[in-house]
Amino acid sequence: MTSHATLLLKQAQLVSNEKKHIQVARMMYQMRFPNEDVSKMTMQQLRGREGSRIRAVYREQSKKWNVPWTKRDYRPEDYESGDPVNQSLSSGNACLYGLAHAVICALGCSPGLGFVHVGHELSFVYDIADLYKASTTIPIAFEMAAENVEDIGSATRRRLRDELRKGRILERMVHDIKFLLADGQWQEEDYKSTLYLWDNIQGEVEHGISYAEAGDRK
Repeated sequence: MTSHATLLLKQAQLVSNEKKHIQVARMMYQMRFPNEDVSKMTMQQLRGREGSRIRAVYREQSKKWNVPWTKRDYRPEDYESGDPVNQSLSSGNACLYGLAHAVICALGCSPGLGFVHVGHELSFVYDIADLYKASTTIPIAFEMAAENVEDIGSATRRRLRDELRKGRILERMVHDIKFLLADGQWQEEDYKSTLYLWDNIQGEVEHGISYAEAGDRK
């Protein structure tokens, strides 16, 4: 658990500046396309590239596990109506969102200040979770469907738990969030636990001191 608001303040600055906002969004996509240069791409181009990548992952896993796949059909009000892959995806993604939410809050960041997703109280949660779906929840969903388990939701959560531990996803989330919000230049010693008082002229001033002038004291 963090004891400073450094990352939260940085997150607010980045999300409020259009140029910096899109730079962070591009960094998120760059993490998914390590062999491509996305520095000049628009958000529309990035979304299109990501959509193609995810469809390819679905096709690859469908072929690998010999499980038919049509489309992602997420209906939270009617979970049981989904096919096995969609049920497993919903269960797995919910767990991934929970982990991302916990890490974001532990670091003192805001779950609602997202860069790719915006306007929702969990926008940043969805941003971070999306970095890992292609390597965790999607392949696991097809694996669970192929095994035809009785309780696919429970089986998915146990399988994902093991994969998150194996892939050290929690530690990776901590690193990736710090990396994204620190412009790729994270130094732990630069973010020590500090508490200051705000001053519109001096900036930050030391807390825990009485600033009352002698004449004001009674």
